[in-house]
Amino acid sequence: MSCFQTIADYSLRSLGLGERLLPRSDFTLCQQFTLIGSGMLQNIYFGTLALIAGFVLAVLLAVGKTSANPLFRKPAEWTIFVFRGSPLFIQFFFAYFLFLSLKGVSSFFDPLTSAWLGALVVLLLNTAAYSGEIFYGALQSIPKGDLEAADAYGLTGWPRFKRVIWPTMLRLAWPAYTNEAIFLFQSTVLVYFSGFPAFKQMGDALYYAKYFADKTYNPFVPYPILAMYFIMLTLILISIFGLINKRLNRHLPHNQRQKIKLRPRLIR
Repeated sequence: MSCFQTIADYSLRSLGLGERLLPRSDFTLCQQFTLIGSGMLQNIYFGTLALIAGFVLAVLLAVGKTSANPLFRKPAEWTIFVFRGSPLFIQFFFAYFLFLSLKGVSSFFDPLTSAWLGALVVLLLNTAAYSGEIFYGALQSIPKGDLEAADAYGLTGWPRFKRVIWPTMLRLAWPAYTNEAIFLFQSTVLVYFSGFPAFKQMGDALYYAKYFADKTYNPFVPYPILAMYFIMLTLILISIFGLINKRLNRHLPHNQRQKIKLRPRLIR
């Protein structure tokens, strides 16, 4: 089989398209690059949707945590504490068994036992907790002069938040939030090793890397390929978030603009 035919057969396999049967013997580099790259589409799916939904929830948690009303503050504080205080891998296991229990109550909860939705819910809650704490810290760091200027102009409520608090919070939090976004995409490799089943063998990049490592008894080919794909994804994320950061700080002198710096974490 030519490399072109391999790409045609397996490039979209993780989406349920193309050849269903995996290679059984005579594994080639083209097959490993293609299938692991196909699995990256699943990782991008989880990371992108969790990042978007988690961003919205994170802002709500940060605002709730700064609220003087305990009805808003306490739920936000406990949500952030629980999801930041427990390992993501354990959260996947607990969520899967919880969703299985709910499935027994009503068929409405059936989709939650599948990785495409159940694992996505866990990821967005986890990243929302970490991001919410980042945004909360940014809210606490807003210069008093900015708030006093808003008061002087008569800005209150939503106009005050929209024109002063919101953009300043984003500008202050963005470098740290960039690192959270990078780690979120790296955390997607845990999905199919945490109890959630792969739908019709539509696994992620690690799913296919492990398949080749088990079949060839040589982990030193598929896992470096997997690492290369994630490094490329990280570079893309840094570029995108760097452009957004530049936009957020466009009004500042160049020597006062915060730079995007990658700070890897050894454990979540």
